[in-house]
Amino acid sequence: MAATEVVQETKRPPQPPGLLKWIRDNLFSSWGNTLLTIVLLPITVFILFSSIRWMFVGADWRVVTQFPLLYTVGQYPRDEIWRVGIGLSLIIFMLGASWGKWGGLLRSISIAFSIVFGVFALLPVQHPELDLGMRLYLGANVLLILVGYWIGRIQYLKGGHIVIGWSITPILAILFLSGFENSSTLPAVGTTLWGGLLVTFLLAAGGIVLSFPIGIALALGRRSSLPVVSAFSTIFIEAIRGVPLITILFMFSIILALFLPSESRIDRLVRSLMAVTFFSAAYSAENVRGGLQAVPHGQIEAAKAVGMSNFQTMLFITMPQALRAVLPAIVGQFISLFKDTTLVVIVGINDFLGIGRSIINSDPEFMQLQVEVYLFIAVVYWIFCYLMSLASRRLEAAMGVSSRL
Repeated sequence: MAATEVVQETKRPPQPPGLLKWIRDNLFSSWGNTLLTIVLLPITVFILFSSIRWMFVGADWRVVTQFPLLYTVGQYPRDEIWRVGIGLSLIIFMLGASWGKWGGLLRSISIAFSIVFGVFALLPVQHPELDLGMRLYLGANVLLILVGYWIGRIQYLKGGHIVIGWSITPILAILFLSGFENSSTLPAVGTTLWGGLLVTFLLAAGGIVLSFPIGIALALGRRSSLPVVSAFSTIFIEAIRGVPLITILFMFSIILALFLPSESRIDRLVRSLMAVTFFSAAYSAENVRGGLQAVPHGQIEAAKAVGMSNFQTMLFITMPQALRAVLPAIVGQFISLFKDTTLVVIVGINDFLGIGRSIINSDPEFMQLQVEVYLFIAVVYWIFCYLMSLASRRLEAAMGVSSRL
């Protein structure tokens, strides 16, 4: 029997479409798309050209470039600004160590920070607040990321050590920022002098870190079989979700202070953080509860059948699947929280937006430059919100949110 040769033709992937094919398929695929393209294309080109021309020719960016430290730390004493630098350097070091231990998304974040610090350190401009000392500090942070990466690669350094470091770092940073009474080395600096991005990040990061575990506890409490726990969790969630954030801020900033004695008043920045935390926790609780309801009950029964306790079932079976299912909603809530921190300006806290408004009102000449200020603030918020969204997509891809049930 003669051997029959089967010649298999190698199938190659199709070539990517060229520019002309893409234009034909996406812009001129039908008479409707062709008409829409013809109408909108000149309008889009005109808007883009006018915007770029205004940004580089017509806009006056002095209202932004003259006050970089004011936008960053507010009225924090300039002779104590080194304390803010130490707090930032601690976070940068931990970021580099996390990159060395886990890599992944932390690698991209670390490289992005290194590029930003390096660009500002080598920026060929003359500015009184970008002197030699500031340039050396920015360059040192780039080296600090690399040192943290090298330390994170050490074999005996475990992931638990990095987690402990991240737990201690914010406490040390806040101690450096606030200082101590009757101390000559670290004199106390009141939060009334804090402002700018410093306050915005403190409120956003603190609200995210604190509200997430509270939200999980409230979600579990609402599903509890104990009537008292379930009723308390339900009333708390519905009461907070039923009013706007500005109401919660006023309650904690003004009404709460009226019920406390003068010698035990809580700092106003802490009161605002409490309001933001409780508000975000109520919404996070409902997101987590929705994820818990999506977990098939058969898995819970299977876990109990193999002898797992209720706590073990919740910790290892139910909660990981619930959080994975509602991860986009949780990150969306955190992005909203970051933007909602701008409302604290109404209760007298100069966050990033509040500093911009103060600069506008400080000089009659700056009253004509409101567009530049608010555009700059909008771009900064967009950058950080986009980074959070990008991190969410990376985490979703790593956890297989869209590929698994």
